[in-house]
Amino acid sequence: MQLVVFDLDYTIWQPEMYQIDGPPMLMSVDEFQRKQNRGGSSHRRNPPGSDTVFQRKIVTDRRGTPITVFEGASHALSEINSQKKVKPLKVGISSRTDEPSWALQIMQWLTVADGTTLARCFDKDLIEISYDNKAKHFISLNRKTGIPFEDMAFFDNEYSNIKSVGSLGVKCYFTPNGMTKDAWNKCLADFGIMN
Repeated sequence: MQLVVFDLDYTIWQPEMYQIDGPPMLMSVDEFQRKQNRGGSSHRRNPPGSDTVFQRKIVTDRRGTPITVFEGASHALSEINSQKKVKPLKVGISSRTDEPSWALQIMQWLTVADGTTLARCFDKDLIEISYDNKAKHFISLNRKTGIPFEDMAFFDNEYSNIKSVGSLGVKCYFTPNGMTKDAWNKCLADFGIMN
């Protein structure tokens, strides 16, 4: 494995949603907690995975629904950040959205477990965020990097994407409920990379 590609939709998460409602916003933790308390929730902590580059702020959509990083994605990206210091490894995104600027903004604000912003976790030239078919994203990634498809790993929550990208020879991991540590560990085992 020389290239790891994540589906951004299921690297970042919103409860019961595939698309965010409106552009991303920053909300103070205090305001978020007040809204939670008004709704009858006793939840007094930040949502897991909601750390940002701003102290005591979380990312939400315009309705105040938090946008977070899946624990598995945070774990995998932090491990990759550490591994990149020792071995060549490229990291990219393949995401279909009609609002790429929103995704890019979220990536500037959210951080993973090691404190790195999502934006800095990915190679800038390997961010494929457009409404194109994901197989087209991978053909572009292959052209940009010269990395053979069989040396690529891809994590996605939609089986149709897994099938189309897998048909190119990419090793795909179906994560219907979001990126998990188990999916990451399976990838490491499949490629013979043990921590």
